[in-house]
Amino acid sequence: MVAARVLGVGFSMTLHGSDLLVHRAYLDTKLENCRFCLTISSFNRLHLLKHYPAISPDKVLIRRMGVELLQFLSAPPLLESASKCMVLVSVGRLHAVKDHAFLIRACHKLKDRGFKMLCLIVGEGPERASLEHLIDQLDLRHEVELLGALPRDWISYYYQLADLVLLTSRSEGIPLVLMEAMALERTVLAPAITGIPELVEHGKTGFLYRAGSLEDLVQQVETIWKMRSAHAPLRKAARNHVQAYYDRKKNLGAFADSFLARVRLSRDSSYENSLLQ
Repeated sequence: MVAARVLGVGFSMTLHGSDLLVHRAYLDTKLENCRFCLTISSFNRLHLLKHYPAISPDKVLIRRMGVELLQFLSAPPLLESASKCMVLVSVGRLHAVKDHAFLIRACHKLKDRGFKMLCLIVGEGPERASLEHLIDQLDLRHEVELLGALPRDWISYYYQLADLVLLTSRSEGIPLVLMEAMALERTVLAPAITGIPELVEHGKTGFLYRAGSLEDLVQQVETIWKMRSAHAPLRKAARNHVQAYYDRKKNLGAFADSFLARVRLSRDSSYENSLLQ
C-alpha cells in the first residue's frame, strides 16, 4: 500500500485465512485503498462484507486455490485394507493452530472405548515436544506416531494408506491437505469452520464435526468406520468436486484474468480521463 502510494499506482491484495481472521493489521485501511481484493472462499467474502460494510461488494472477488490434479489423480490406487485396525492420517505442521493435541485426545477416548486404530501424523513444528509428552502421558505410543516432515511422494502414499484423513485445526482457509486427500478419493473428516464446508459437504464429499466437540469427533470416526464399505460413491464425489472447483491450473487462470481485466479497466479509465481533460 505504501509502495503504491509512493509510485502513484494502484495495488490489489489477497486474503486467505489468518491474515483476515487473526492478523488484521490496518485491514480497514488496506481495503479502502486497494483497487480490488481477492479471497479464497465465500465465507471470507461474506466475513469481509459484514465487518467492513463501507467496502463495495464489487471490490471483493472470490478466486479459489487448488491442487495439481494430474499429480494426485494419476497415483495408482492401493488395495483396500482388510485390517481390523482403522488407519487415521493427519497432515500439517505441528503448530498450536492445527491442534494435534485435540486429535491425540480423541485417540485416547477411542482407545478407552476399545476402538482399534493407528493414527499417523505427518509434519514437523514447534509443538513436537509437547505432543510427544501428551502421547506418553495418555499411553498412546502404540496408537499414535509422529512421522515428521516427509517428501511429497511419501505423503501421497500415506493419504492412500488412510481409511480416514483428519483435520483438527482451530482456524483455516480452505486447506490444501483436504483437497489433496479428496483428489485421491480418500474419506475426510474436518471441523465445520470457515470455508471448509464449501469443500467438504457433510455426507456428500466427506464429513464434518462440530468444532471443539471431542465427543462429536469421536462419534464421527466410529460411524465412518462402521459405514466404510458404503463410502465408494462419496469418495468418487469428493474427487469430482475437487476437479470441478479446485483445479489449480484452472483457478490460476481465473486469478490472472482478474488482474488483466482490472488493468484493462484502469487503462480505459485513464484514457477517458485524458480525453475529458
